[in-house]
Amino acid sequence: MIVIADGGSTKTNWCLINEAGRKIYFNTEGYNPYFSKGEYIVKSLNETLPDHLEREKLTAVYYYGAGCSTPANVKIVSDAMQQIFTNANIFVGHDLLASCRALLGNEPGFAAILGTGTNSCLYDGTEITMNIDSLGYFLGDEGSGSYIGKRILSDYMKGYMPKGLREAFYDNYALTNEDIFDNIYNKPLPNRFCASFSKFLYDFKDNYEDYAFSTIDYAFTAFFEALVIHYPNYKDHKLNCVGSVGYSFRDILSIVADRYEMGVGKIIRSPIDDLVHYHLELAPKA
Repeated sequence: MIVIADGGSTKTNWCLINEAGRKIYFNTEGYNPYFSKGEYIVKSLNETLPDHLEREKLTAVYYYGAGCSTPANVKIVSDAMQQIFTNANIFVGHDLLASCRALLGNEPGFAAILGTGTNSCLYDGTEITMNIDSLGYFLGDEGSGSYIGKRILSDYMKGYMPKGLREAFYDNYALTNEDIFDNIYNKPLPNRFCASFSKFLYDFKDNYEDYAFSTIDYAFTAFFEALVIHYPNYKDHKLNCVGSVGYSFRDILSIVADRYEMGVGKIIRSPIDDLVHYHLELAPKA
């Protein structure tokens, strides 16, 4: 039995492939090692993995996670996984590699993540050949849920948000400026806190089309300006994207891509189904 997992900063999608070849899906929270250390990962998995999962029978775990881009971070996650899945061979890779394998399989191209955070790369069909660092929540992540959420929070706190939308925001969250400051500067996982408000904008976008469009257009334009256009010959590639933000606002993402003369390829919410297909059908056999 093997398990394949795609872990974002907010949520991890898992697929167990049992001895009969049946696929069983389940979710846990996300584990970005920049924010979640090994002890926390072990505790969370012990509390949230389904009871029916026979951990000791697993032979391999393929975990792709946000933040798993350095040897130190890979070790944090790998060590935690080994404590949970004691008899399994553990593979920990970057969530960007998962996106490449899900979006492109064994074909070369451009792949991006637009979820809680942002990432992008060029892929040769086997490996990532170029990656411009998005610099994370504090310094970058243009186009991501956290980037959009920060803009929404800023407009709300400054009073720039349309009056009816501002009232709806307060009705939904009852947050004061002091509450927001506390969540951002004093509480854990501020990136996840900010990113949660991109869903609010999606839920109200039909009633506030101009504000929603301008906010998302601004974010995706920043994504292109800060990252995409700096890849060599980017117009020769199609924009392939995974993530809830890219998928939810794919109509605006397509408009912005067209503005930069880049074709649009595959846009999916979650890579897990395509990632399972990759491991079962496309991955090199050991």
